Amino acid sequence: MQTAKLKPAWAGGEFLSRFVNLLIHTGPTYALLKRQARKVLIKTAEKNGIAWRQRYRELEMSGIQQTLDQNINPAVVYPDYYKKPFHAYAEGNLCWQAAFEAEPATYAMALRIWPGEKLTWQDAHDRLRTTFHTALAEQGVTEVHDILDIGCSVGISTLSLHRYFQGLVEYPVSTIGLDLSPYMLAVARAYDARHEIAAWLHAAGEASGLMGSSFDLVSLQLVAHELPRDASRKVLQEASRLLKPGGWIALLDSDPGSPVLQKLPPFLFTLMKSTEPWSDDYYTFDLQAALETAGFEKVVSVASDPRHRTIIARKPV
Repeated sequence: MQTAKLKPAWAGGEFLSRFVNLLIHTGPTYALLKRQARKVLIKTAEKNGIAWRQRYRELEMSGIQQTLDQNINPAVVYPDYYKKPFHAYAEGNLCWQAAFEAEPATYAMALRIWPGEKLTWQDAHDRLRTTFHTALAEQGVTEVHDILDIGCSVGISTLSLHRYFQGLVEYPVSTIGLDLSPYMLAVARAYDARHEIAAWLHAAGEASGLMGSSFDLVSLQLVAHELPRDASRKVLQEASRLLKPGGWIALLDSDPGSPVLQKLPPFLFTLMKSTEPWSDDYYTFDLQAALETAGFEKVVSVASDPRHRTIIARKPV
């Protein structure tokens, strides 16, 4: 089980973490770090063939902005934690810039997982998703009918997961992508040109509004580190409500015990923390214990790649 001892020294209440947090919360320093974080991301992406700025321009000129209203659920109330600046965006995920840059940022992130192997960005991203799918298969999550992907962003994780399971079985798989950002959902719908996904839902993971006992699998891919621990607990409780008896929850996210993350150079972990306001909460939070508290059983955590872990648990029958 994950323990606080495995958290990196730059997370939590220790001196190094408090010093970094002080830097981050100093106005001019934060602005500088935010600009630098964006520079590093874009430079890494374009150096490796990811057309970051070109892709942004294509989406900006596509007219997708006119579809925003179609993706807004007027009943949604944005929680306070979601309105904080993160990922170097003042509006967080509630803006077009974040939505237009989510795809290249995802690909650039995958490249950092295996830096010594000289993978293309396509291969790195495919491997990131494949290691998650392999972890699911190894725990016996092989036959599902209904999937909910919470925090789906622009739908990259959703489409990948849907296609994986649809390729395993002969019956139709129904998948829903859920996100709090209508901007992200607008881009997700555009990417889903073949209408493979049953629905793109504007809702909070803590209160989806969906019928209980409806899903065989609920996934959160690279979402938990963006949540304060109270929100994480509520999302896990909602996932338990939504799953059918015997259904599975699967989380892919940063591994606090990863030697790579433990040994991040000060420059890099300072940049990272400057764009992730809930990183201290995440790296000091026992997700496995929280899953058990939410009523899940058979909780298993595996290091699915050098930076990430996959945590899988089952709702009792």
